[in-house]
Amino acid sequence: MGLEWRKHFKRKKGIIALLSIMLCLAVIFNLAAKMSEWHKEASGRLLKWVDFNVTAAAMKDALGYDVASHGKENEIHWIDLLACLGARYGGDFSHYKKAHMETIVSRLEGGESIEEITAEMQYFEYYSVAYESVLGGLVGEYSVQTGTAQSGAPEFEPQYGLKAFAPLAKGWSFYHSDDFGNSRAFGFKRRHLGHDMFGSVGAPVINVETCVVQVLGWNRYGGWRIGMRSLDGRRYYYYAHLRSGHPYAAGLEEGQTVYAGEVIGYLGMTGYSDKEDYNGMQRPHLHFGVQLIFDENSKNEIWIDPYELVKFLCAHRSSAISIGSGEYRRESLYYDSIE
Repeated sequence: MGLEWRKHFKRKKGIIALLSIMLCLAVIFNLAAKMSEWHKEASGRLLKWVDFNVTAAAMKDALGYDVASHGKENEIHWIDLLACLGARYGGDFSHYKKAHMETIVSRLEGGESIEEITAEMQYFEYYSVAYESVLGGLVGEYSVQTGTAQSGAPEFEPQYGLKAFAPLAKGWSFYHSDDFGNSRAFGFKRRHLGHDMFGSVGAPVINVETCVVQVLGWNRYGGWRIGMRSLDGRRYYYYAHLRSGHPYAAGLEEGQTVYAGEVIGYLGMTGYSDKEDYNGMQRPHLHFGVQLIFDENSKNEIWIDPYELVKFLCAHRSSAISIGSGEYRRESLYYDSIE
């Protein structure tokens, strides 16, 4: 009886030990799978490079679907649409057809989720993160002045849609072409990491989205320049070659939060000189650059080609009125939902 009991106890101990080992292995495999997911997510969000080739036409169409669906049961996010197509095209939007976007919209309106539609798209997550980093702060809720009450107080109306603006004020003409990546030789040979908008000296330069003023001052390459940081920290806007003697809007200071559409400076031709306030450029123009920031400590600078983005934003230009002495301010009051 004692021998039989000991055999039974050993068998029971063996089963318990086996179950314990299996449980430990399950925990280890589950943890490994989660760590793999976390690593994948971190790798996706700390991108090393972004080629932003989305066309102005695709952005316009995606925005239209987003705005039209706002407040409805099946809301459509414009960046989801663009990321779907980015995954389909391998980022090359020269293949863009509106019919391709309409197919995705139809499926979303039919009740499918974006997760279901993109389940087999290997690089959807990459393009979602990449395009969100470029476009994330450009669409949303805001309030704009629509009139003035009898008391003289401004009247505001809440709106939803594109709340970013072109870099130059409405009514000021300019010409441009896709010059990103062209060679530059002053100081040392390098690529042109921005977009030149050729216009008139003194044209009001506009804050594209609500940002914090990060940098003001002189640079031997960019002349008088402004560096603006988006509120989510992901985008750095660089405005260079501002006007000699009067580069900035009155009162502009580092650390200040400035709403989208506000006048921040004036187009000029300074730079390419070690002498401060010197017009070293041959033609007056605004150098407009967009840098993406995924890691504050990384030395890898990700500058995108903003040509198509500028074309897209040119449908939404902020009006500026003269207040004397070469100064301009935004014509209507505006409040962004920045909370």
